[in-house]
Amino acid sequence: MERWKGRVALVTGASVGIGAAVARALVQQGMRVVGCARNVDKIEKLAAECQSAGYSGTLIPYKCDLSNEEEILSMFSAIKTLHKGVDVCINNAGLAHNEPLLSGKTEGWRNMIDVNVLALSICTREAYKSMKERNVDDGHIININSMGGHRVVQSADEHFYCATKYAVTALTEGIRQELREANTHIRATCISPGIVETEFAFRHHNSDPEKAAAVYESMKCLKAEDIASAVTYVLSAPPHVQIGDLQMRPVEQVS
Repeated sequence: MERWKGRVALVTGASVGIGAAVARALVQQGMRVVGCARNVDKIEKLAAECQSAGYSGTLIPYKCDLSNEEEILSMFSAIKTLHKGVDVCINNAGLAHNEPLLSGKTEGWRNMIDVNVLALSICTREAYKSMKERNVDDGHIININSMGGHRVVQSADEHFYCATKYAVTALTEGIRQELREANTHIRATCISPGIVETEFAFRHHNSDPEKAAAVYESMKCLKAEDIASAVTYVLSAPPHVQIGDLQMRPVEQVS
């Protein structure tokens, strides 16, 4: 990770869970991390914790609604002005709504596409532009995917969500191919966790907190820090090594 010290990483959805753990880990490694979310209160608190801990990097909170392209473009413009640009883009933000395919609301489907698919694609495009205009040839784009992007869960509440994560799997491979065609050494990686104990299930099953709690009580789940460790592992791989898809799940998880 030595070569990343002082360089700029963008982490989307950095206020809680995996995003917060990744932001902390990268700051600890000496990176300048722009952490974005719709509400930055928790990111500001995390930034203060990182500073108090004496980490060599810095965490810069940025308020951004990723379902709004104009806000994303404004964020990248601000990063260019204040920090020159993005060297590492961690597309972590994602959400799920209980909207089955046969009875779900279009609004919920659209929101999942906006955040899980379009925001990821827009951030990737803008990060690549930032790297290209500064002749950065060793940047990295990391998409936090899901095992739901590799098999369809037998639960109607998850089907549309899985479809958006299958899109992330395809997008990551498409990005890798386009980067090769562009003769760049910028890398693209997809990290696909199984069940991770975060606030995700409680947000997903917001009307049934007992159901959410049961998800995490059924086994020893992955922790957000496990995913953060995977991110630093991917970033620390030698420049000639392309880690395309890293799948990880609890030992006790069946599928």
